[in-house]
Amino acid sequence: MKKRIISIAAAVIVLAATFFLLQRLLMPKYISVNEEGGLAAEYYDNAGNNDVIFIGDCEVYTNYSPIKMWTERGITSYIRGTPQQMIWQAYYMLEDALRYETPKVVIYNVLSMKHGEPESEAYNRLALDGMRWSSTKYRAIKASMTEEESVISYVFPLLRFHSRWSEITAEDFEYMFKTEPLSHNGYLMRIDTKPAGTVPDPIPLPDYSFAQVCWDYLEKIRSLCEDNGIQLILVKAPTLYPAWYPQWEEQIEAYAKEHGLTYLNFLEKTEEIGIDYTKDTFDAGMHLNLSGAEKLAAWLADYLADNTAVSDRRGDTATAEQWQKKIEFYEAMQASQKKQLEENGSLNSFR
Repeated sequence: MKKRIISIAAAVIVLAATFFLLQRLLMPKYISVNEEGGLAAEYYDNAGNNDVIFIGDCEVYTNYSPIKMWTERGITSYIRGTPQQMIWQAYYMLEDALRYETPKVVIYNVLSMKHGEPESEAYNRLALDGMRWSSTKYRAIKASMTEEESVISYVFPLLRFHSRWSEITAEDFEYMFKTEPLSHNGYLMRIDTKPAGTVPDPIPLPDYSFAQVCWDYLEKIRSLCEDNGIQLILVKAPTLYPAWYPQWEEQIEAYAKEHGLTYLNFLEKTEEIGIDYTKDTFDAGMHLNLSGAEKLAAWLADYLADNTAVSDRRGDTATAEQWQKKIEFYEAMQASQKKQLEENGSLNSFR
């Protein structure tokens, strides 16, 4: 009987280990494809000691350089952005971050107010699979799922990615247990340039009202910040499209005024910041390249230093040593991308 129990236990252990290894192998690694999918997981190696946390979609992780904010004003910051991050995901990203640290300032990019319901499993995966398990992640999954999705497929991603056998590459084995960092405290660097041309006229909408669920989660973000003594700042990145309608602007301005919040629409400050859309964008105005992101970060760092409780941390030896390593990684990636452009005329990878 004892031998039988041992045999069964051994079989269960082998089965569980096999399941775990297969899951690690088949889950996307986000190294050469869909690199943005690694952003959520990278936070945990950098959690703690961040005075500023950004939340939002691609308009945060492509448009602000935390490294520049550090070198300019000694501000420690992290961008918890993911592709097409819905406002409920932004809220849970913030709630998750507060498990590890309490920043002095939270910056939320308001573009995602335009999305009133879950839209895409692909974007959900890019945001949620990288989050560490907690009750916060569970609630984020429940809020984000489309009708076709199930919670169990997030608990056991092998159930979702079992068909990736035909897509397996050497990278899946190399990064089976540990991936390499790609971002710079959540910022995805691009040094190439594609000037903005003619911007399409905005398509009129039948209704410009933001969905109630978006207002509900904006209130949750505001309340969470208030309860933790955090200053909330609303921003709109200086991107030429997707369109940001005047009717949307009016609603955000009214909300900020009602609740005594700062709202910075950087579309209205491009000249002051010095952004040049013939030089400072890598995709014709949708996102900023490195030169644009550094200009915006420098302006924002000055604003935060003058108008919030953040302080210059460069005199803290331990913090300065950590950020010096980040600067070296940042500069190495710049050099790598520059070499790619010189040799190929385009970027084949972020690294």
